[in-house]
Amino acid sequence: MDNNKDKMNRILAIIIGIVLVISLSLNSIVRFITDYQWFSKNDFVETFLVKYITIILIFIPLWTVLCIALNIYLRKEKDRYVNSKKIFLDKKTHKRFNVGIVWFSAIITGLFSLNSAMGIWMHVRMFMNSTGFNDIDPIFGKNIEFYIFKLPLYQAIVGLLMSVIILSLVCVFAFFFFMISRMQSHTEEIYDFSPGGDIIEKIMEDDFLMPMVKRIAFLGMLMFLVMAASYHLRIYDLMYSTKGVAYGASYTDIHVTLKAYRFMSFVSVVSAVLFAYGFIRSRIKILVIGPIALIAVGIAFGITGMVVQQLVVEPDEINKESQYLTYNIGYTQKAFDLDKVVTTDFPVNQNIDREMLSRNEETVNNIRINDERPLRQTYNQIQGIRLYYVFNDIDLDRYMINGKYTQVFISTREIDQEKLPDQAKTWINRHLKFTHGYGIVMSPVNDVSDDGQPKLIFKNVPSVTDTDLVLDRPELYFGELTNQYAIINTEEDEFDYPSGSDNVTTRYEGTAGIELGGLNKLLFSIRERSMKLFVSTIVNSDSRILIYRNINERIEKIAPFLRYDDNPYLVLNQEDGKLYWIIDAYTTSNRYPYSQPFIFKDRYVNYVRNSVKVVIDAYDGTTKFYVFDEKDPVVQSYSKIFPDLFTPKEKLTDGLMAHIRYPQDYFDIQSEVYRAYHVENPVVFYNGEDIWDIANEKYMDGIQKIESNYVMFKLGDSDKKEFALILPYTPREKPNMTSLLVARSDGDNYGKLYMYKFPKDKTIQGPLMIEARIDQDSQISPQFTLWGQKGSTVLRGNIIVVPIEDSLLYVEPIYLKADNPNSLPEMKRVIVAYQDKVVMEETLEEALDRIFGAEKIEIPSVSIDIEDSDKGDVERLLNEINSLFKENKDNMDKINEKIDQLNELLGD
Repeated sequence: MDNNKDKMNRILAIIIGIVLVISLSLNSIVRFITDYQWFSKNDFVETFLVKYITIILIFIPLWTVLCIALNIYLRKEKDRYVNSKKIFLDKKTHKRFNVGIVWFSAIITGLFSLNSAMGIWMHVRMFMNSTGFNDIDPIFGKNIEFYIFKLPLYQAIVGLLMSVIILSLVCVFAFFFFMISRMQSHTEEIYDFSPGGDIIEKIMEDDFLMPMVKRIAFLGMLMFLVMAASYHLRIYDLMYSTKGVAYGASYTDIHVTLKAYRFMSFVSVVSAVLFAYGFIRSRIKILVIGPIALIAVGIAFGITGMVVQQLVVEPDEINKESQYLTYNIGYTQKAFDLDKVVTTDFPVNQNIDREMLSRNEETVNNIRINDERPLRQTYNQIQGIRLYYVFNDIDLDRYMINGKYTQVFISTREIDQEKLPDQAKTWINRHLKFTHGYGIVMSPVNDVSDDGQPKLIFKNVPSVTDTDLVLDRPELYFGELTNQYAIINTEEDEFDYPSGSDNVTTRYEGTAGIELGGLNKLLFSIRERSMKLFVSTIVNSDSRILIYRNINERIEKIAPFLRYDDNPYLVLNQEDGKLYWIIDAYTTSNRYPYSQPFIFKDRYVNYVRNSVKVVIDAYDGTTKFYVFDEKDPVVQSYSKIFPDLFTPKEKLTDGLMAHIRYPQDYFDIQSEVYRAYHVENPVVFYNGEDIWDIANEKYMDGIQKIESNYVMFKLGDSDKKEFALILPYTPREKPNMTSLLVARSDGDNYGKLYMYKFPKDKTIQGPLMIEARIDQDSQISPQFTLWGQKGSTVLRGNIIVVPIEDSLLYVEPIYLKADNPNSLPEMKRVIVAYQDKVVMEETLEEALDRIFGAEKIEIPSVSIDIEDSDKGDVERLLNEINSLFKENKDNMDKINEKIDQLNELLGD
């Protein structure tokens, strides 16, 4: 009866355990199944499975070996203990011990193996699919591939072996104390662990303890051997040393630390043998020789390194470190793709005239006089339409509009469900009704209305435009604010857009979504923790659920090993009239030899490539990862690991290719690196003689580093304007400008970097120098003060440095914002600076006219009969009128400004 009862208890315990495991892992199981369906729907099945397959392929062999080894070892130790102590165990107790050992071995090694497999699976895949670089390190002559793809796995394996040894030691000691505590009642032998006890003598004479000691000695020997391998691998970590004047192995590292690691690796091997021999033979002196030797060698080489550094290197640091500084400069430039920067002298002749402006009319017509930050507030207030509509971000792009290459701001109208009225935040509204945003707003960068607001060329709902641009699919189901799942094809029509006091509804016509028929409805109800989804009669078997609709979450889910740009931008594709998101993706590493690390995406990296552009259809969520840098070995390796993930850039449509742009995040990290690493001479680099700063500017009501700006202008080797990124540099802690970094975005020139270096014998005005001149100007500064006294805040926009042929023009918009929370910033003036002139006018054209004179107007010829004798008098009279006008134009402008100010005061 007792046996049956025990059997029933065991069965019940097993059932409870199974139920408990299933309940605890139910969410994980459901998420795995539903994620698999989602990846399958998006044609990324291999990308989804490769991680799990690799983990399983690592986990099962590792777990099997460790579990069997530990199980056999513990069983033998148990049997040896029982036999040596002449302990009698009945069959039932013996079996219970063996079952306990099996479970203990399985659980301990299972958890350890799973954790290890999850930690090294990507290292294994990268090792198996490594791609060679066209470069080797300068010290050991190893291909860069070794450091990025192979060394991490070697180090992970060494760490894994050390963990296995430590785990084994813990298990040995734990089992030893467990056996003593559980078996003490079966034997009269007592182990005395108190100070002065007979434990050492007992161990030497004990048939159970002595074999255990030998195994501990064996594990200790293995530990020293693993330490030897670790010291050997540390040799290659010298490529990331921070001990010298620059990142990477320095003079002391090569001449001292390198030898130290090699010698300590040899000492570790000798220590392994001595440790095992001393432990087994109870020769304590021999046992401790190895550890003491390692400590002594470490201290000796540490002292030697300090002496060499202080007495050999530092007195002659430039000569001793020059070679290694050269390595650091060269490899940092290669790692950040700065070794291909084309340096061009830019004379800054400042010879702009009306004729030059006419030759560069397209550049002038695309000078940005609006800023994204105030524009976002304006878009939300004048085009939000409803409280729940939000313009989350303003993007800068270029379009062919009415036959002209035009730079524009563009943003999409998304739904922020958190801004729905409280009574409208129902399950149906959040997931079935308010499913998508609608339409776009677009405005040129260079034009505003009379009241200082942007001129909209795309606006309203439904979207209207007076241009030749076409938007056929304005609905936006995938965006930056689409954080909730949506269910389409239900019995409920979806809200499309408001129309007066009514709402227009729609039905989804795309292919996105996972069907909710059969078991899927239950699975997704569990996944989303929504009983309403499961019981709703509105959701039928034809309904589909859209998950991962937030574009940032979507790409992170598909390819978490890439780093992504902070600014996804919207594109209106003129080939199909649809909206698309383009997101720049980066491959990174912190393992490039001799390359200085910099912070990028909240982590230190010393290798970056903008190898991938992600394109997402805003209507159906189709996501494509296009490879734009086929030469990047990292993305080549990823392509081998995830064969269904990447698509060649040649398959990107022409309509979308026209909107590919050089990413600001990538340009910004390159420009930060280039501040110091434009220097080629190691002596100049060592002395910090030519370090640049990114120029500062006054922006809004503070001072900030100037942001990289997209500007349209003609580069020196081009006869047409291009969409490019620019950033000005100044010498360290000085306001004058020394150079301009430029990245091209259009056509075959995409990705090319240029450095326009300014003459050193001229003082080229930097942005802050222009800002200071604005503040000191006798006409502009009083006007700022006057506006401030009248209850308005003067906000300064970005100062744009515009290259025009061999000269520079500076443009800055000025905003006024009334001191009330609902007011909009209005672009009221444009400041233009050139040479020693600074003017402020209502429009860019007027400001240019003040500096360069009004544009010559061609007057149609009219036939007037003039006597030949009068022609000379008429020509002389016209010349005198023209001269008088030019001489007094500035005075006329000043008089007009004073009259305007007087009228404003009288108006008060």
